[in-house]
Amino acid sequence: MIKPELFSDLFEQANQLLPGAKQREELQKSIQVMMQSSLAKLDLVTRKEFDAQAAVLQRTRAKVDELEKQLEELSGKIDKQ
Repeated sequence: MIKPELFSDLFEQANQLLPGAKQREELQKSIQVMMQSSLAKLDLVTRKEFDAQAAVLQRTRAKVDELEKQLEELSGKIDKQ
């Protein structure tokens, strides 16, 4: 996971290297656009979306387990007949 401090550290280093305020602002904007573009290509999801999908998966897994148990019970009843 990318830590937010990474971005602030990067901008701080850029500020130290470039003396002019205008140059720093332009560089900061360029870096920000470049990073947003790169992150967009990664097809990431938010933590909230991930947690929601994990909850759906957990409920689905529980339902599958329940249905497998019912199937075993029904199979057992059929075999006894």
